[in-house]
Order: sequence, then structure tokens, then C-alpha cells
Amino acid sequence: MAKSTYRSRPTLRDIAHIAGVSAATVSYVLNGKGSVSAEVQKLVRKTAKDIGYRANYVAKATRTGQTLSIGLILPDLKNPFFPQLAQAVQSAARAAGYAVFLMDSQGDIEVEREGAEDFISRGVEGIVWCPATEHDSLSEYHADVPIVVVDRPLPNYDAISSDYYSGGGLLADYVLAQGHRHIGMIVGPQSLSSAKQRRDGFVDRIKGCAEIDWEVENDFSIELSDEVRRQLNDFDVSVIGCGNDFIAIGVIRALHELGRRVPKDVSVVGFDDIPWAAFSIPALTTIRQPFTKLGNEAATLLVRRILGEGGPHVNMTLGMRLVTRGSLSRH
Repeated sequence: MAKSTYRSRPTLRDIAHIAGVSAATVSYVLNGKGSVSAEVQKLVRKTAKDIGYRANYVAKATRTGQTLSIGLILPDLKNPFFPQLAQAVQSAARAAGYAVFLMDSQGDIEVEREGAEDFISRGVEGIVWCPATEHDSLSEYHADVPIVVVDRPLPNYDAISSDYYSGGGLLADYVLAQGHRHIGMIVGPQSLSSAKQRRDGFVDRIKGCAEIDWEVENDFSIELSDEVRRQLNDFDVSVIGCGNDFIAIGVIRALHELGRRVPKDVSVVGFDDIPWAAFSIPALTTIRQPFTKLGNEAATLLVRRILGEGGPHVNMTLGMRLVTRGSLSRH
């Protein structure tokens, strides 16, 4: 059957008329409800495709008050961590029948606030939010829609995050097992709880077993501060622990520029296991974030809240695991 030349959008009634079934049956099939035989489902879906039917979500939202959409606010899409997280949220939301609108706050809390307001004005039914800072910039919208926070837990919200403290401990155990006793550390911004937990988990496990010869702070970025670059000239440390893979890849590049070989002259370890970690030269030993599970759990929890599930705030932490590659050698 050729596609129809309807001047207006094809409707459920048009499908029903052509397929020879009731409009209610068409609605059941297209909305995945009711009990309809496989043969009739196939007929209805084929008819809908043949005449170019597209669901009118605006009309449905007007009728039901449901837009079947959620917002996703992320702080930095240049960091591969966040596109991976976005993909997982989108996959879980799609499976539940929800569309996802995405915005990049670029680390700006005012942009976060504007983005949330825009999402809500467009009718999203909930928001998954990875805050740029520890500041609760969306507090005024908390009563309007359910909000699930990812990666950087805030009080009074449902929150899903990785167990960064344990991840830091895992990394420290492996560094010690490889015989390293003099360590340099380049930690992420300690104003972020996720960066502080990574650092504390590593340092607490190292205490009494090895020495932290120096510790400096750097943004979660490949670009290194002057202070960090000065410390890379220290030939006493045998390994440099980095707050995330971005920092670690920047360190490997900077060491190469200084003529120092990784891991022959000094080892380097990271945190997160972003896709770039496996392709750096040498490939990076790191701690793997459960990206897919973080996104899936966040979207699934948000949909449950949208559908009316009550109860106390959820604060879920997910386990991490060590990934060993060539950037760390035995000392």
C-alpha cells in the first residue's frame, strides 16, 4: 500500500478505518496496552507505517498532562565521562517510553538554573542532573518536578553515585602491590566531594605503607597548572596518581615533552576509565566507573518518581573496579 496523501496528519481513526478494527484497538497496540492478538498488532503497525502515522505528543500532553519527556543537565560534554552517562540515561529512558532533552551547563550554575527553568516550562516530567559544583542551584525547582542527582550527591535529593572512596582504595592497593613507595599525587578539585573521596580513599590506604612525597590540585582537565608541571620534574617519585583520566593523559603528554618515559622512568595511574584511557600511549591503568549502570539507575529511579512512587530519598553508591594496563610497571 502506498503512503496516503492526507492533507492533515493521519489519525488513529484513519488507521482503524483502513485496518478494519476499532480505534480503541489501534490505541491499545500503539500504546502497548490491552490484550491484542499478534496478527492484529502486526496489521495495525503496518497500516500506521504505510499511511505515515506519527504520534502527536503535543495533543497527548494536552489531553493527559503527560509529555513523556525528561531533562538531562550535564556539566561538561567535552569530558567523555558525560557523553557516556548521557547515552545510558537516554537508553533507559527510551525503554520506559520517555524522550530526553539534553543541555550542557559548561560548569556554570546560572546556566544550570536557566536550563532547569527552560525544561520545566517545556513540560518535562523530571530531571536527571549532574551538578557542576556542590552548590544546590536547582533548589527552587525541587517542588516542581522530581530531580535525581548523579555523581555529586546533594542533600534532599535522590542520588546515584560511584563509591569513589573504595575506588581510591583499590587503586592504592594495586600501586602498593607493584612495589611503589614514593608517590606523587595530582588530585582533582577538592571542593567536589567526588574528587575528595577519590583522594581520601587512596591516601588512607597508603598511610603507613608508602610516602606521599607531594600533592597538588588541578582541574579535571588535560591542561596542567604550572605548579603541576614543576612537580613532574621530581625524579624521586616512582608513580604519579591522578584524580581522573583527563589529568593522567595530560601528565603522560607533559612527561613525554620532558623526555621522561612512562612507565620506565615513572608510572602514571588515572581514575574513571574514559574511552581515551585505552588508547593513550601507554594505555592507562585506572579505576572503571560503572557508566552504564549510573545512567540506567538514575533514569529508572526518576521514572519511578514521575509515576508516583513515594518513600525516603534514595542514596545509592555503585561499586568500581581496577583496570590494569601499561602505564604502571612494577618497581
